[in-house]
Amino acid sequence: MVVGKYSLLIVLLTAFFPAAQPKTILFFGDSLTAGYGLSPEEAFPALLEKELNKTEKKVRVVNAGLSGETSAGGLSRIDWILRQPVDVFVLELGANDGLRGLPLDQTQKNLQSIIDKVKAKYPACKIVLAGMMVPPNMGKQYTDSFRNMYPDLAKKNNATLIHFLLDGVAGNEKLNQADGIHPTAEGHKIIANNLKSVFEKLI
Repeated sequence: MVVGKYSLLIVLLTAFFPAAQPKTILFFGDSLTAGYGLSPEEAFPALLEKELNKTEKKVRVVNAGLSGETSAGGLSRIDWILRQPVDVFVLELGANDGLRGLPLDQTQKNLQSIIDKVKAKYPACKIVLAGMMVPPNMGKQYTDSFRNMYPDLAKKNNATLIHFLLDGVAGNEKLNQADGIHPTAEGHKIIANNLKSVFEKLI
């Protein structure tokens, strides 16, 4: 009889105080987010999800990375991606624009338009910008303007800024695949570890 009363109490508590739904973190990016050359489980979004779920606050991480994606391509598919609810939106685009030497004013305009669409659909959604850099052979003016584009967008939109997504990984042969651009599985582990503290604060 005692067990029955205890079970009834659990049912009542569950009814009045349902378990909190996991927060959805959506990574919207290019091949770096997608985990080019690796399995989805080896990419940093999946690794980050595992780390964050070790705490009481559970999360669901969605990897919406697409290899080769540009800011224009991202803008063209963002409406479809936003059909699912999002609590934290991580924008990791622009690197392919930079590598192609595309006009930065257009890249910045595209990224701003993506952010605007996210805010319009989910006003309470937190925005995170993943900063990137381009090789010095693009010219000092271009590389400086590209690097500054992300802090400018973050400030304008009151977004959280990841200054450089590949911090501690870029330029290290042991942590990158043969192309020298895409991180290895070990490189993705470092990225996930770098991001852990950022997202612990957000959730």
